[in-house]
Amino acid sequence: MTGSVGLGLRVNARQFALLVALNALVGGMVGLERSVLPLVGKQDFGLSSTSAILTFVVAFGAAKAVTNLASGGLAERVGRKRLLVLGWLVALPVPLLIGLAPSWWFIVAANLLLGVNQGLAWSMTVVMKIDLAGPRRRGLALGLNEAAGYLGVAATAFLTGALAASYAPLTVVWVGAALLVLAGLSISVFAVRDTGPQVALEQLAHGADRSEHATLGGAFAQASLRDPILRACSQAGLVSNLNDALAWGLAPLYLAAHGASVREIAVVAAAYPVVWGAGQLATGWLSDHTGRKPLITVGMIFQAGALGLLVAGDGAFPPSLAAALLLGAGTAMVYPTLIAAVSDASQPRDRARVVGVYRFWRDFGFVLGALIAGIGADATSAQTAILIVALLTGASAMFVAVTSWQPSTALRPAAVP
Repeated sequence: MTGSVGLGLRVNARQFALLVALNALVGGMVGLERSVLPLVGKQDFGLSSTSAILTFVVAFGAAKAVTNLASGGLAERVGRKRLLVLGWLVALPVPLLIGLAPSWWFIVAANLLLGVNQGLAWSMTVVMKIDLAGPRRRGLALGLNEAAGYLGVAATAFLTGALAASYAPLTVVWVGAALLVLAGLSISVFAVRDTGPQVALEQLAHGADRSEHATLGGAFAQASLRDPILRACSQAGLVSNLNDALAWGLAPLYLAAHGASVREIAVVAAAYPVVWGAGQLATGWLSDHTGRKPLITVGMIFQAGALGLLVAGDGAFPPSLAAALLLGAGTAMVYPTLIAAVSDASQPRDRARVVGVYRFWRDFGFVLGALIAGIGADATSAQTAILIVALLTGASAMFVAVTSWQPSTALRPAAVP
């Protein structure tokens, strides 16, 4: 039954606002670690290898990428809300593992679970907002979603960095994680409604025929290789998260090695997701009016330039802060626009699978980024590792620029009564 169901931000305002707030909590779980965890590995657990320290980012990225892929297919079978609740249940042991960690491998295990949490909870908030918004305001909806998530990242990154100057960093992380998990689980269980009826309503405008995305295998092949727009988006998402892995894992160590204080590192670590998060309020809306391709291309050029500035500044605080602001601006252009472009290229009933494949490749960038940053920094220098990622980002921007951006007419957004 779809008669009493509507599409659009206004008609679904209450549920949409609830999911926006919930995604801020999802993002906050990751932000807890961004300022302090690399430094904890070096100072509290005695790790001297950058590669060893960044194993927590590898574990997080691998778990999140695989979970993104699985969640796309599961969402169509078991429902969005059930996966959202499961994501928060998986996160319940995370505060305990961090708070009682006798070795660094407990931190790595906690980040495996955190990756699963993010792959389920963030994926479902993304897909459910797309379901509610309908085709006309998709960019705006995703801008609001990603803005909430990354402002949550920024807020907790700054708070943990500031509190770590007065309290034990691990204590700050596990207490914050416990509060966020309990809040997120409660909201998901008692307040969120599944969006299956909205999917059924929107699918009516596309007809009953199944598309090439109808199975997970078909969606994977289409989004990874066959469809030029989806292929361009997948590689761009992967490279964009190379930058994020570097900013998360290597940047705090790079700044600390050049004499930055914990508070200065916290400011830089928070500035990047603040601009990223707030900027998406505008860029998501803008992509609905200017098209997806220009924002993706320009945003990735901004990202590459920001990494070059970080190296040129040689770890000094003012240029590092400027680089963080520029990186945030570039990522704000790219992040919601890529998901909107992927959504444009898929039918409503196949959307969760296609978005899941895209998010698999995007978050696999955490794994590759951590490996490049860790191995590159150990083998040569942190500056060299950052420059490698900058060059890859510039090349990715050119790949998007030369891609023909003409979606199938059957998949273009259509008006839904």
